[in-house]
Order: sequence, then structure tokens, then C-alpha cells
Amino acid sequence: MRIFTADDVRRTVSMPAAIDAVRAAFREVAAGNFVLPARQIFGNGSVLVMSAYHSATGTAVVKKIGIKLDELPAIRATVIYTGGGEQIIADGISITTLRTGAVVGVATALLAPADATRLALLGTGAQAADQVRAVLAVRPITEVTVTGRDPSRAEELAAALAGEFPAAKFTAGTSIDEGIAGADVICCATSSSTPLFELDAVPARVHINAIGAFRPTMRELPRSLLADASLVVVDQREAALEESGEIIDAVKAGAIAEADLVELGHALDTLPETTGRTVLKSVGIGPQDWAIATALATGELRSR
Repeated sequence: MRIFTADDVRRTVSMPAAIDAVRAAFREVAAGNFVLPARQIFGNGSVLVMSAYHSATGTAVVKKIGIKLDELPAIRATVIYTGGGEQIIADGISITTLRTGAVVGVATALLAPADATRLALLGTGAQAADQVRAVLAVRPITEVTVTGRDPSRAEELAAALAGEFPAAKFTAGTSIDEGIAGADVICCATSSSTPLFELDAVPARVHINAIGAFRPTMRELPRSLLADASLVVVDQREAALEESGEIIDAVKAGAIAEADLVELGHALDTLPETTGRTVLKSVGIGPQDWAIATALATGELRSR
């Protein structure tokens, strides 16, 4: 058994490698090569257990997540990977933020304007930095606005990211409408229970990633945006209809139909024509964790 700390995860799997691994995993999902048991939820969503079995390789991953939104970090997790002669225990927080960033990278590479240069990040929590890393890995971003309720946290995150990406200009603020004005890509990474903005505040040509709201009671996106979008992509339709507050609300209200939701794995090879606004709504599924855990196992093996 090998154990990977958070630092080990970061040293072994870069963001570009994570994006490639997660993209390949979603293609495997579309091909039907995963067994995906329903996510187990305990304590009103304070404890989650996710698992995935990849039938083609006989490998599996299980992740236990503890969530306390009033603490930092809000998520504590452990990932166990087994199969192919490998058994790994890894820090689940780093894997979760990395794979969540990676799915945003996959969707942004697929849906955002190729000439996108302006990114708006909403949220300053544990998931925020990897959202920026993922988008900058796939688009020529030169301007990033970091918006958060606490101006000091927004400034601190913007400064840290500016040191990491000196070629881009980072600014911090607290006004969401000002932050998203003129953006080519918007990343929402908050625990909000109400929509962060109204449709008329959103540029007419933009790609939006929403990864923060993962419970039926949470919503980052307005119903009107989902109704207006030329394409709404989800990681898995069943998971979105069970866990995403925005999707549940929009479907119940008749703003969108279940059939309008396009699973990411299918969109990778059969992307419908899109114009205007596009949306990724991700609640996270086990194959994303499997992708990073597999990259850990194979990366470590190559280095030995």
C-alpha cells in the first residue's frame, strides 16, 4: 500500500495532466465502461461516499468526504484506489480540487471561445485556485478578476495567483456584476443558496462553469440563464438531477427539459452547434477521482 499526501498529489499530477486524465475518463463514462453506484449521503449532506469501478481495467476508487461549510477547509476527504496490483490511499482534498478544476478545463477547452482572454472567478474558497489553473491551461487568458465577499481574501488570492501566473493581470473585488462584465469565461465556486447574478448581467457570448453548488438546496446560477443557454452540459444527467439545485429547480419549473442536459462524455465527440452562452454544471462523479488516482498510480510507477 502506498500513501500520497497532498504535496505528493501535486508533485505527481500537473493540471494539464489532470485535464487529459479526466477527459479520457469522461469518454470511458460515455462508452459505458464504469459501474457508478449512487452517491451515499449521510447527516444531511455532511458526509458523502462516492465510488466508481472501471470494468475495462478492473480498478476501482472510493472516496469519503466530510463537509463543514463553516470551516476551512470546508471539505476533508480520503481516496482509496485499488486494482491492477496497486493499492493507494491518497489525500482527498487535493484530488477533489484538482479533478474539479480538471473538469472545468475539459469543458472550457470544449465550449469557451478559442480567443477567450478574460476570466471572472467568483469565490475564494478551497476550489477557487484550481479553477483558474484549469482555465489558464486551455485558454490564452490575460485578465482575471477574483470576486469574493471578503475583500481581503479576494486580494490575497489574486496576489497569490498573480505570482503563479505573472503573464496575466489579476484584480480583486467584491461586486459580482462588475467582475463578470465583459468576461469570456466565468467560474462559479461558491456555496451560495441563491443565484449569484441575473441573466442581464452576463455577457451575450460567454462560457460559464458552475461547480460550487452540490446540494439540492444550493444554487449559483439563475433559472433564466439555464433557459437561455445554447447548451447546458453536466457531468452525469442522473447526478445533476439528484444533487444540483440549479438543475432541479430549472427542470421542475419547465425552464429546461431533462433531455436538454448533455453529458460531458457525449459532448466531447458529438458536440452540438453552440452560440451565445454555454454552461457546465458539475456536481462531481467518481470517475473524476478515479482518473486522478490512476494518474497517481501510473505516474509513481514511471518514477520508480
